[in-house]
Amino acid sequence: MPDNRSYVDGARVLADLNALRGIGAYKTGVHKPTLSEPHMQSLQWLAQRLPAAGLDAEIDGIGNVLGTSTKPGPKLLAGSHLESQNYAGWLDGPLGVIYALEAARVINAEPEANGTVEVAAWCDEEGHFGSFLGSRSYVGALTEADIDAARDRSSGRSMRDALRDIGLAGRPRATAERGRHVGYLEAHIEQGQTLESGGLAIGVVTSIVGIWQYRITFEGEQNHAGTTRMDVRRDAGLALARFCVEIDERFPRSCGPRTVWTTGRITLDPGAPSIIPGRAEMLFQIRDDEPDVINRLEALLRDMAAETSARGRCTVAVERIRTGTPALMNAAFQQAIEAACVVRAGGRSIRMPSGAGHDAQVLATIMPAGMLFVPSIGGVSHHWSENTEDADIVTGAEVFVDTCRRLLAG
Repeated sequence: MPDNRSYVDGARVLADLNALRGIGAYKTGVHKPTLSEPHMQSLQWLAQRLPAAGLDAEIDGIGNVLGTSTKPGPKLLAGSHLESQNYAGWLDGPLGVIYALEAARVINAEPEANGTVEVAAWCDEEGHFGSFLGSRSYVGALTEADIDAARDRSSGRSMRDALRDIGLAGRPRATAERGRHVGYLEAHIEQGQTLESGGLAIGVVTSIVGIWQYRITFEGEQNHAGTTRMDVRRDAGLALARFCVEIDERFPRSCGPRTVWTTGRITLDPGAPSIIPGRAEMLFQIRDDEPDVINRLEALLRDMAAETSARGRCTVAVERIRTGTPALMNAAFQQAIEAACVVRAGGRSIRMPSGAGHDAQVLATIMPAGMLFVPSIGGVSHHWSENTEDADIVTGAEVFVDTCRRLLAG
């Protein structure tokens, strides 16, 4: 059992996070899209520091950074990601990577340590090119055809071109050695207000939601906005707007207690004030940790589309473009986090699900996995004002390192 001494260098943790914050800085946050130059600089920054933590460093052919050890004994894998959403926060991702780096520095340097912490920074957790491409590659769930098809959601640039432009083309992709690790541990800011509002230090993640994303397309008839009578219009934009309202009216009768849904982007074609839209498109997302709920809502969505098409003004097509299986976090990992919190944070923890997707749910398909959250100021995330108190960051690091010790001790 770990003793009650703290080996975490809180000042070093904060300095590392702020160093990464300076790469691709935007206001008080960062703009660090996947495979951009600032993202690559961040990967290199991490790779340069892994040897001092007793690890061999590699940036593989999909943009994952992996720090591995040749020491015998049990090994725990820990990490998160280093890219950001566009013009977003500085802690979403890097917090978990720096906690993993700190755990490796502390534990791997001790001759008496029962095992080794290995470090990972997964590429494209934020989904600029796809869905968890780096961690999916590591677990063997990403094909070369998937990479061929991947396109940047903002620019349309192919992932192959992006990998080539930052010097990663032709490198092999690292894959997991089954049985090598006792499991995977990830830390993250909460991205919500539960911890802050409750005066709590740590969220012990019980499950991670699945995310299903859809492209819903409305086909009407493009025509002149001034000369086409209202009673004969086939306005795809109006059909889309009514569909959004109908979703909010009908989904609550079929959803679960934690279901959320979002229309994240609407596009009207041709998008001119004097032209009736002949085509409209919305990107729609459903999140829940119960697959049966998602299946029920998807069926409802398709029924609604068929009903709208049957009315005759516009046709509606629903295309599923992303799926993400919910994941339960390992019970032993949850217990280890809670035990570490008792020692390092006065037991101020709560068990809670994650409403956001994380690489831990991908790693959970091949090994035991766990996650812990630290508070987010105001619950803000995916925005440049995202922040966490320094004291909460340091406390989280201490809980994380203690948790690593406990998991390695078995």
